[in-house]
Amino acid sequence: QENLDPSIPKEFALNQNYPNPFNPTTTIEFAVASAGNVSLMVYDVRGRVVDNLVNQNLSPGLYSFGMSGANLSSGMYFYKLTVKNSSGFSIFSETKKLVLMK
Repeated sequence: QENLDPSIPKEFALNQNYPNPFNPTTTIEFAVASAGNVSLMVYDVRGRVVDNLVNQNLSPGLYSFGMSGANLSSGMYFYKLTVKNSSGFSIFSETKKLVLMK
């Protein structure tokens, strides 16, 4: 985990992972506009969770998380960023796909 920029983003954002396709590691960056409980999950094409990259309260900022596909098989996966406010309501959610090629 790395907070890339101390300035506060104006909106939430989930960036495309890079490199994509990847083998064996990739990086996912996202922006948090207001503090909240942040979840970054990776799913297979059947909707099963294969990795839980983030599940914690984060302050506003830009973040970067690495992911290893060493224990996964080649194929398409999806990563979903969800941010909930202090009341537990989802205030942002976005999903993107990534491809692992071994």
